[in-house]
Amino acid sequence: MRYGARNKITAKVTSVKSDQIMSLVKYDITLPAEMASVLTTESVNDLDLKPGDDVQLIIKAIHVLPIKQ
Repeated sequence: MRYGARNKITAKVTSVKSDQIMSLVKYDITLPAEMASVLTTESVNDLDLKPGDDVQLIIKAIHVLPIKQ
């Protein structure tokens, strides 16, 4: 997959909270910090995101896009 963003962070999914339309996914990153992103529940389901999954976070402007490895 090609994408225009150049900033990548390797992370682990720590939690997923979903309703019918949107989901909040939290990540543990290498630094002693945590990040979160809000994306559609359809995207969470398509990526099959769940706590413990390793992902790369693609950061562009205000968007954090999880890419499952």
